Amino acid sequence: MTCDTPVGSGPLSVVTDQASKSSRRCPALLVSAPASGQGKTTVVAALARHHSRLGRRVRVLKTGPDFLDPMVHQRACGSPVYPLDLWMVGDALCQQVLHEAAGDADLILVEGVMGLYDGTPSSADLALRFGLPVAAVIDAGAMAQTFGALALGLARYTPGLTFAGVFANRVASDRHRDMLRDSLPAELPWLGNLPKQAGLALPSRHLGLHQADAIADLDERLDRAADLIATTPLAALPAPITFQAPPLEPLPRLLQGLTIAVARDAAFSFVYQANLEVLEAMGAELCFFSPLNDSALPAADSLYLPGGYPELHLDRLADNTAMLTAISTHHRAGKAIVAESGGMLYLLESLTTADGHCRQLAGLIPASASMGNRLGGLGLQGVHFPQGLLRGHTFHYSTFDAAPNFTLSATRHPGGQPGEGVVCDGALTASYIHWYLSSNPQVAAHLFLGKAFLEQMP
Repeated sequence: MTCDTPVGSGPLSVVTDQASKSSRRCPALLVSAPASGQGKTTVVAALARHHSRLGRRVRVLKTGPDFLDPMVHQRACGSPVYPLDLWMVGDALCQQVLHEAAGDADLILVEGVMGLYDGTPSSADLALRFGLPVAAVIDAGAMAQTFGALALGLARYTPGLTFAGVFANRVASDRHRDMLRDSLPAELPWLGNLPKQAGLALPSRHLGLHQADAIADLDERLDRAADLIATTPLAALPAPITFQAPPLEPLPRLLQGLTIAVARDAAFSFVYQANLEVLEAMGAELCFFSPLNDSALPAADSLYLPGGYPELHLDRLADNTAMLTAISTHHRAGKAIVAESGGMLYLLESLTTADGHCRQLAGLIPASASMGNRLGGLGLQGVHFPQGLLRGHTFHYSTFDAAPNFTLSATRHPGGQPGEGVVCDGALTASYIHWYLSSNPQVAAHLFLGKAFLEQMP
């Protein structure tokens, strides 16, 4: 358990109007693709490692909700990675993140989400909003001249998009490379390629990439990819972009004097750095504990149980009965608990893995869940609490065997269909939703205050 180290001073830790006095310029590039699985993460991480090795300060940002890719990028560049999403994060906070990054970096790299035009909002929407040039990564492993047609479609589909060029991944030979390059119209720059080479692709599982700490040879993979990227036109420093600061007000100190214990270990690691920073900016003191390894909770007013992979550590979590008892005691004392996705699963009566292995857990929520082989939920969602709308997203492969009683229900974005349920029991708030707390700091504060919040529930 650790309670003496502040999270840091990232772009969302303290919002003041001092930094909003000037614009900032910094080279920047958004790396996208026609679809998921094309190699965006490998290319962005390789670029980040390449420029970092040259002594440049690199900031990597990720379009859309994601926890796993940012872990790789943080390893590649040495700096925290923040999400950019015009709906979940919001226009003003996206602008703030870019402005702050431009103030301390020599290069900003933004990894897109899915395909360039996928989603509402999409990576293309983000690029258009902030004037980011787009480099497209295309997996060319099963194509030749069609490469040019696909690249041309990406470049011309939306007028006004600044298209920096196209980069080929999984190229089989020099001849294959030449066919791909020659298929491009003259106005589309060729940015180089990575070969179809073992040892570059990053391993993945059901929720995406493996966590960075679980990839034993990650630094070696990043260095190999950086060596190859260094020889391509993509490695050239892009042109500077001007980033304006938004007119944001300082955050209210709604959590002054509150201590929040945050679960952080291999089972619970899906938390936005911005979430921790906004809690600190509102006055909370954060400390960290491990449900896997610790037998007691730190002295705290509230608990934060983020998502992660509890199913991969089910026996250790279930066998740590001292921690389960400590969390139950905390709940019975009327203290706040905020549990997201995997953190919520930890509070159920039981969880069953995909191969049928079942263990009893905390039992604070009268329900059980099972892991499956299909997505149980995916997408952006928002919940209307008494204090306003709090936004987030959901991505899980488990489903309830029998769902608990929900106090609130989310609304999906876009479309407005019903989304995930939210359990509110005493000072406990739990859902499959991963909250982006900065989307509404006032709601976030009330969640962690617990009792004062719940007195206003219908």
